Amino acid sequence: MSRTSRRLRALGAVSISLLALGAVLAVMPPAASAATSIYSETFTSGLGAFTTSGSVTNSAGSARLAASLIADPSMTSAPIRLIGYSGVTVSYTRAASGLDLGESFTVGYSVDGGSFATLESARTATGAVSFNLPASVNGRDLRLRFSLDASSILETLTVDNVLVQGDPVGGPSPTGSPTGSPGGSLPPVSDVTRPGPYAVTIDQTAGPGDDGWLVYPTNAGQNGVDHPVFVWGPGAGSDPAAYEDMLRQWASHGFVVYSEVSSSSGDYMVDALDWLEDENARSSSPLYQDLDLSEVAFGGHSRGSIGTFDVASEPRLKTTIHVAGGSFDGNGPSSLRNPALYIGGDGDFATSNVERDYTNTRVPVWFNILDNTDHIMATRNAQHIITAWLRWHLADEEFRRTENFLRSDCTFCNLGEVAYKNW
Repeated sequence: MSRTSRRLRALGAVSISLLALGAVLAVMPPAASAATSIYSETFTSGLGAFTTSGSVTNSAGSARLAASLIADPSMTSAPIRLIGYSGVTVSYTRAASGLDLGESFTVGYSVDGGSFATLESARTATGAVSFNLPASVNGRDLRLRFSLDASSILETLTVDNVLVQGDPVGGPSPTGSPTGSPGGSLPPVSDVTRPGPYAVTIDQTAGPGDDGWLVYPTNAGQNGVDHPVFVWGPGAGSDPAAYEDMLRQWASHGFVVYSEVSSSSGDYMVDALDWLEDENARSSSPLYQDLDLSEVAFGGHSRGSIGTFDVASEPRLKTTIHVAGGSFDGNGPSSLRNPALYIGGDGDFATSNVERDYTNTRVPVWFNILDNTDHIMATRNAQHIITAWLRWHLADEEFRRTENFLRSDCTFCNLGEVAYKNW
């Protein structure tokens, strides 16, 4: 249907369609809430995790959609995981300007990639608004979309302060106490900068060649916990001993960590994972049937990152971690199949390569160029970011998506220059 036909059909129609949704959604005035913030975007640093089409820009700390005769502008959020939440609400502020009769903006939501249902459709509206979503969204993937159907660049929709909140099922806010973290497979923690709840054992003669380090929870498997796996590659000229405190930190949070001297080929990482699978099946192994082999990450520092790129297409992986180790030719990201974490330093000679890799990355990626950080200190300064990343991607702590990473005021955003995309 042409733009003109659509607008002729809309002439004389009621501009706000909320009444038709009365049986499903309730409009609420903005109010203070004790609910947990699941997702927040204030657009203070760009458009965040929203993807756009048409003319959508960041203007004075808000998202601004400008109409066009060529294409209607819209912006759509990345999936927002609602696992572990009920009583979900969506709120935002908006201001429509200059729209003529028959023109409108629309705000909608989609569940699990389905069609968009309308939250609000109007020609004139200003200020904040909040909606209760139906119980059918609980535990699902939610997307939000803001769109504008108008014809002049002077006709605009400004959006700000997008907030999704919910009530954790069976506990308080995940930022409050350890008992409140919804949806995770490991014992919850209240502070990723502190050691986790597990005592740690180190075997320094482990692996396929008996020359690797196996760092794991001493009481692995207790209370039926299956432990995710993290294979770590040290930088050139170093070995696992140079990273011992960090390997211990990750293992104390419930991860089984393996490390050996790295190479630019990541074959040793695949061999290590094969060995860990064998250990999980060997009845005399301290890890017998205690590994979660569906939750695996490879990562490394400098040369260890290069090796990780080399085998990043390994089908058993859930994520990869690249610290101060951009690929030499910029083609490293072509092997990525899963979300990736990039860490650089403002004083690191390798950061320019990491920046080029970020540009060439097509999978979801989060990148922090840490302040006051050189090549040697990059892993140490990023160790708690890595802990949170592993707890998100391998232990299914979905609240970390927004609290720790994908919003402008995220936990780690004040540690350096942050960028992320493709979410």
